[in-house]
Amino acid sequence: MSQIGYEYAAGEIVAGVDEVGRGPLCGDVVTAAVILDPARPIAGLNDSKKLSDKKRELLFDEICEKVLAWSIGRASVQEIDEVNILNATLLAMQRAVEGLAIVPTLALIDGNRCPVLPMRAEAIIKGDGLISEISAASILAKVIRDREMVEAEALYPGYGFAGHKGYPSAVHLEALGRLGVTPIHRRSYAPVKRILDSVEGRTN
Repeated sequence: MSQIGYEYAAGEIVAGVDEVGRGPLCGDVVTAAVILDPARPIAGLNDSKKLSDKKRELLFDEICEKVLAWSIGRASVQEIDEVNILNATLLAMQRAVEGLAIVPTLALIDGNRCPVLPMRAEAIIKGDGLISEISAASILAKVIRDREMVEAEALYPGYGFAGHKGYPSAVHLEALGRLGVTPIHRRSYAPVKRILDSVEGRTN
């Protein structure tokens, strides 16, 4: 049973699915799918954005240890630029569900759109704060993507990735204008495209 008392049919195997990284100007969009173990409850699950970094890290380890199955899916920067962020997110969600070691009978998806899946799926708006399975997925996806942004800071110093995690903060936009576009930036996103267009304009 989830946090809102979502009643599952007997024998239902439920996977919660969530994404992190639709808004940032750079990096992959990362998704997670999680099947909880009813015999091993996890206290404190919530929307990952409402938890501190320390709490997320602690819950990350507990989730990985206690759940019946979990999987990470992603769509690359190139895929985001090719098919747009919505379609890339749905593709990443498909990959997360496909990667589960246990096949769910029901997938609960955070948001208002469901990817095409071989099992029944239901979209839950703000599900990351309502459904335990989705909360767990949001935590896994958030921690993994945040770690990748810290690694990106080491690869591309000066952009502040470890702090803003790729979101279009004032620090990020200033660095983008000053240092230029990196290979991990999404070229289809307006602030990045403006920089590329201005550079192209100066070279023509």
